[in-house]
Amino acid sequence: MTAMLASVTDAAEAEAALAGGADVIDLKDPRAGALGAAAAQTVRDVVALVAGRRKVSAAAGDDFASPADAAAAAAALAEAGADYVKIGLRPENALALLKALAPLAARRPLVAVLFADLPYAGPSLTDGLVERVAGAGFKGAMLDTAVKGRGRLLDHMDVAALAAFVARCRAAGLACGLAGSLEPPDAPRLLPLRPDFLGFRGALCAGGTREGRLDLAAFALIRDLIPALEDEERAAADGVDWRLLGRGYAPPSEAAETDRIFVRDFLLPCSIGAYEFERAQKQDVRFNVDVDVHRARLQSDDMRDVFSYDLVTDAIRIIAGRGHIELVETLAREIAESVLRHPAVARVTVRVEKLDVIRGAVGVEIVRERPKGVAALEDLFGSGAEGAGATPLRAGGR
Repeated sequence: MTAMLASVTDAAEAEAALAGGADVIDLKDPRAGALGAAAAQTVRDVVALVAGRRKVSAAAGDDFASPADAAAAAAALAEAGADYVKIGLRPENALALLKALAPLAARRPLVAVLFADLPYAGPSLTDGLVERVAGAGFKGAMLDTAVKGRGRLLDHMDVAALAAFVARCRAAGLACGLAGSLEPPDAPRLLPLRPDFLGFRGALCAGGTREGRLDLAAFALIRDLIPALEDEERAAADGVDWRLLGRGYAPPSEAAETDRIFVRDFLLPCSIGAYEFERAQKQDVRFNVDVDVHRARLQSDDMRDVFSYDLVTDAIRIIAGRGHIELVETLAREIAESVLRHPAVARVTVRVEKLDVIRGAVGVEIVRERPKGVAALEDLFGSGAEGAGATPLRAGGR
């Protein structure tokens, strides 16, 4: 289940975030940098206001004169009542801070904030640093961006790399969060990765600026794009992937009109093929995908109703990034199954072509669609692949 973390600056914004349905109330000072430290008194005020109805986290900063200062700042916010204290680990001080904070981490829940736009030497985001965080006793790890205004999280790490980060956190026993100038369209792209929380500040504010005040309409959009925890708990029983639905989504009738979303000539180097020599290096693969999507509302200019082509390209990157795949049929099938997990999708056609085998292309094209006559959402989704009928158009790829 993925929680919505809303970063606020004071008790007034905390009250608005609470009323708007935030799952985690996060305190920071946006004027003081990416992880501007919250004041201890502000934390006490917000903890009293929230009164246990939500978890409260607080940023202790990411720019410290010494590791001892970092430990003292984190301890002060923990004593003020924060359920979680976030500490920014920059490349130049990450290991020293982990060592200094380990005694506090043994007593209070700490979350390490790592920065996707900074180069970590030695233990990196993809090799060892997450495990070091867990070894120091931290309860969670979060990805953010250090330099605001120079790109979102997805500009610095693609979905395949983010999926690997989430998997490392899971394997290390850490709660995992994703943040970093996230915008509304990023929410449906990141939810399938199953992070424990997604963090927002600028997207919740008037004008999209993190230094502004919370805007109720902007807040409501993000809240609707992330299913409420009670909806996800209900989904566990229903078998519906509510991660891919806005809370206001209404399933279309079978007679609903469809739109076609397409991806054309998307090229990606992939490790694919049944021959031994094909394991030695990646080869270019071309993807063409057509997705027939039911219209949830006949007239709408609301992104909560949109199935984005990003979900298709993200699925391709994630599946191709998992490792070597023997058959193009397997790659096409897994892409189709991933796309069909969105309840608005009626039918998907996936064409996968290997371009380095001959002077031309070889591959496969498949069609997957939902069985006709399905009325309930749980029947639409069920266990995923097993619920989809298959009509292969062409086969024979290797």
